[in-house]
Amino acid sequence: MSKRVLIVDDALFMRSLLRDIFETAGWEVVAEAENGLQAIEAYNSHQPDLVTMDIVMPEMGGIDALKKIVASHPQAKVVMCSALGQESMVMEAIRAGACDFIVKPFRDQQVLDIVERTFS
Repeated sequence: MSKRVLIVDDALFMRSLLRDIFETAGWEVVAEAENGLQAIEAYNSHQPDLVTMDIVMPEMGGIDALKKIVASHPQAKVVMCSALGQESMVMEAIRAGACDFIVKPFRDQQVLDIVERTFS
């Protein structure tokens, strides 16, 4: 059975890029969200194996959404996606329960390596 992923990013381009990476690798993309509020709803509805979460988004940022998801689902595996220069936010996300992080811009194999590490 393929692993299931929720992709959260306010940029459609980034969601499409990640969708292509995951689907090519045999993952099922169960949902996409463009802000933290949608991410929480989608997580509760789909209970994916993995979430990729952007940090800076409108309405509710990724760190706040991460905290809420992990509070309700301590087993949640969330990998944060951040742009270069957001190191302090990445460290805050790791303290809040993120498993790892992907720095944008990224290569396909880099994403898959980080995700694989999350499950090992």
